[in-house]
Amino acid sequence: MQTGFARTGKLFAMEHYDVSPDLMTIAKSLAGGMPLSGVVGRAEIMDAAAPGGLGGTYAGNPLAVAAAHAVLDIIDEERLCERATRLGDKLKSTLHALRKDVPQIADVRGPGAMIAVEFCRPDTHEPDTAFARAEQTRALERGLLLLVCGVYGNVVRFLFPLTIQDEIFDEALAILEDVLTETIAAAA
Repeated sequence: MQTGFARTGKLFAMEHYDVSPDLMTIAKSLAGGMPLSGVVGRAEIMDAAAPGGLGGTYAGNPLAVAAAHAVLDIIDEERLCERATRLGDKLKSTLHALRKDVPQIADVRGPGAMIAVEFCRPDTHEPDTAFARAEQTRALERGLLLLVCGVYGNVVRFLFPLTIQDEIFDEALAILEDVLTETIAAAA
């Protein structure tokens, strides 16, 4: 569910790997916010349930199904898989370029637009929670929302919409660059 439709540069994240699932659950961004979920899978598994054996609270809502069709059309028409890859590459490139000035950047990872940056202390390589939180606070002051996560709270995960306007995305990258360099300056 977390990978969303097209977020990783493929319609489903598993397409990045040599995997063919028996069953797969889908939901969240499938219907653009409308309540809809589903289970899809190989015919011999899906056909094994007795009549009425598959169903659920969000099953069969015609409005949500119509929304899902519209979402899938938009993903295709606007080439959002390709856009996720392009935007993600631009974000990763920005973060990699900042590594020379921001030694706390320990790792930049993720496919497509599902990107995370991990911060560690350059001298000990231990998680740097304080740096991540300071970055989040400075970004918020400038109008950029960042999600701090990870076991140690030292990772920032980026969750921008794939339909974000290029100008807004570039503005966010500029704020991110400024915030990272300001956080370094404040720590010095």
